[in-house]
Amino acid sequence: MLGRVNHIAIAVPDLASATAGYRDTLGAKVSQAQALPEHGVTVVFVELPNTKVELLAPLGEESPLGAFLAKNPGGGMHHICYEVDDILVARDQLTEAGARVLGSGEPKIGAHGKPVLFLHPKDFFGTLIELEQV
Repeated sequence: MLGRVNHIAIAVPDLASATAGYRDTLGAKVSQAQALPEHGVTVVFVELPNTKVELLAPLGEESPLGAFLAKNPGGGMHHICYEVDDILVARDQLTEAGARVLGSGEPKIGAHGKPVLFLHPKDFFGTLIELEQV
């Protein structure tokens, strides 16, 4: 079911500072910031030869990232995104196996313009998992 790692997401309290750190200190190529209102975040992608790192910052007071950053004020790893060929087939197989899909269970469009779903971290050893259809 799982394909390659699409990205690893890091929640950050200051997106501009995190972007500068990756770009200026680590010499990485970074994207422009992209607001994703339906997800409540602003993202920047750090482009690597084998995957991406997604820097996430809250967008607005109701951002789901607020609770994470309240517990981790300096930021930290938020989720891992895996690619899947068919997100609906993956969702159905996972729910049949007892995994919980967050939200309504229907895919939303993610930062790459592709359908995404999130899986409950308690079902995957404390790690929030995002699935993205390729």
